[in-house]
Amino acid sequence: MKYPAVVLFLLAICEATASARDQHADNHNLWLNYVGDHPLSGSPWGLHLEAQVRREDWGDEWQQLLLRPGVNYQISPTLSASAGWAYVRTYPYGELPVAHEFDEHRAWEQVSWRTEMLGLEWQHRFRLEQRWLEEQDARGNRLDWRLENRFRYMLRASVPLTANKKTYLALWNEVFLNFGGNIDKNHFDQNRAFIGIGRKLSDHTRIEIGFLEQTVQRRGGDKLENNHTASVWLMSAWPFGR
Repeated sequence: MKYPAVVLFLLAICEATASARDQHADNHNLWLNYVGDHPLSGSPWGLHLEAQVRREDWGDEWQQLLLRPGVNYQISPTLSASAGWAYVRTYPYGELPVAHEFDEHRAWEQVSWRTEMLGLEWQHRFRLEQRWLEEQDARGNRLDWRLENRFRYMLRASVPLTANKKTYLALWNEVFLNFGGNIDKNHFDQNRAFIGIGRKLSDHTRIEIGFLEQTVQRRGGDKLENNHTASVWLMSAWPFGR
């Protein structure tokens, strides 16, 4: 599975570099995230509950709000499938702000596969998104919804830092690629690279604190945005129905 990841990563770098001809922006953000994958006791089914508060200027102003509920199905101990809905509100922020805040709705489907290699735990996550983005007039009034499709691939590794493996180094990279008839110049959407320290708080809960570098190709293909982001992730797998 490592070769598709390398190809996608190189494609992301090439398209992002080619698109950075006219304008470039650097922003400094703070993301606070909760990700819950809660199995239903005695069943392969579970609930996915996720909320992300994304703030710009180290937390001073809004960047985005994301709410992403869904359902999980555990196919095997290492393979799971998920699907759900998401709501996103994007605000004007940073050096290249949009004209008005706008809404987005998404349907999403994903497969997640865990494996061990080189003595480490690896996760591959493949996600498809159908996105309905709000189109507005010059005053910010809603005109219509534009449908776009996006593919996401994440490769993640955890490196134990203590003998009991409760403290670890978290490393992951995720590339986003747009496709479909409504996509013209921004087939590469963005790339996210994260490095942080994780700590298992219990058998079902862990926290990760670190740095996220988000590289975004803005719509139109001639503007590149780098979001240097302090990030906190609280993750829970607490079973429901116990």
